[in-house]
Amino acid sequence: MPAGDCELNLIPLPVSCERRAGSFRLPAEPTIGCGPGEGLEPVAAYLAARLHAATGRRPRVLGGAAARRAHVRLASELPEKAAGREGYRLSVTPKGAELRAAGAEGLFRAATTLLQLMPGDDAPAVIPCLEIGDRPRFAWRGLMLDVGRYYYPKADILKFLDMMALHKLNVFHWHLTEDQGWRLEIKAYPRLTEVAAWRRHTRFGHERLGAGFDGVPHGGFYTREDVREIVAYAAERFITVVPEIEMPGHAQAAIAAYPELGCTAEQLGVSCQWGVHKHVFNPGKEEVFTFLETVLAETLELFPSEFIHIGGDECPKDEWKANKLCQKRIRTQRLKDEDELQSWFVRRIERFLRRHGRRLIGWDEILEGGLAPGATVMSWRGEEGGVAAARAGHDVVMTPNKDVYFDYYQGDPQHEPLAIGGMLPLEKVYAYEPVPKELTAAEARHVLGAQGNLWTEYMPNFRQVEYMTLPRAAALAEVAWSPREARNLEGFKARLAGMLGRYRAMGWTYRPPKG
Repeated sequence: MPAGDCELNLIPLPVSCERRAGSFRLPAEPTIGCGPGEGLEPVAAYLAARLHAATGRRPRVLGGAAARRAHVRLASELPEKAAGREGYRLSVTPKGAELRAAGAEGLFRAATTLLQLMPGDDAPAVIPCLEIGDRPRFAWRGLMLDVGRYYYPKADILKFLDMMALHKLNVFHWHLTEDQGWRLEIKAYPRLTEVAAWRRHTRFGHERLGAGFDGVPHGGFYTREDVREIVAYAAERFITVVPEIEMPGHAQAAIAAYPELGCTAEQLGVSCQWGVHKHVFNPGKEEVFTFLETVLAETLELFPSEFIHIGGDECPKDEWKANKLCQKRIRTQRLKDEDELQSWFVRRIERFLRRHGRRLIGWDEILEGGLAPGATVMSWRGEEGGVAAARAGHDVVMTPNKDVYFDYYQGDPQHEPLAIGGMLPLEKVYAYEPVPKELTAAEARHVLGAQGNLWTEYMPNFRQVEYMTLPRAAALAEVAWSPREARNLEGFKARLAGMLGRYRAMGWTYRPPKG
């Protein structure tokens, strides 16, 4: 039976759902049975904690033979070949609920669905009887958060991960370095947090604010201990954290801390205004690669993700054209121009990451001058970069600005908080299709999934981040998880009412859908 026939407030919509007669009422002293299998105990503990928060009842987790008699049972008994790592089956009868998957990751997704079935607003904890079969359409279902423009404390990052987990989003792309701030502690280069993490003030430069600056110093960074805690918290929710260390552009903060990394002898400050900046890393200097490889080596210690994002976007090449060492590098490497110099730069970093067992991913500008053999492309300037990369046999994450940039306005700018521009209402996010129609079936297999991006030039506090994320993240989640043929805007909007209630229960800020 199509999932929509369930008429339940589930987002994203499951692959199949069959309603049955009756319901299951969670008892006053519920139990959760944890069957044998690696990593199942943390899933059971997470489910117990969330049920307690939602219902006030404090479940006990049972193991061994007692697990089979529990009200809610977790079992790793589905073959992974059929279900995948994230697929699951959820059965609810009048006697209880059974969650089955190939392992802990699928059971966590099943637990998320079970929690969504719980009514909110102090209603009795009653779940309808049903049978759900589910698995995601795409493996990469991401959100990117830029913390380079504004630093958000660790507690906010953990909240962001909870927002992702509720929507079955599974890749947290963490944009950690920018012209306006460097946010990651690097032991070998202490000035990155002493100098590069702080700016004197923030310039406005927006027609609604006028010229001038706020006069308020801004900064902050995440310690290695912070990062370890955040990565562990994400892993408990089966979210992969992909760090981004920008290069060769968007590097002014790092150059302010270590001027020898730049192309001029000028002592720069950390940038106080938005935009594309001309001060970039100098690929003609070997010490630049010593710096970047050392930074990346420490980054790899903290982040176990397969992918490491190196940015690669918006790199003006004016300084390279005027710099003798850059021009010498072009000659000695027999490159045609500065575009090929950027390609040579990316290829060198890709080889370093590959030697360490990781994969490079970057914005679609890394296609310019030729793409490194093992690189993955994040297509943001429309879909053209993703199409070209997929046709050349490279993996792709689709994130075109016109469809999934959550820093764009959600409605009439006169009635919305200040944003960077553009227009991206909820309906447009929901209408997005991550597989470009130009691709053949074989080429389409290189599309890993889709991602929404939050660039934070106009999000000076985390409540604004929440407002710009929700409920558009719900639309993205359904695009990336649910079967394409099952998506229906009116059905989604009807189910969204239940999700908004969950946002309120969690204390999250969101934009109420209008119209």
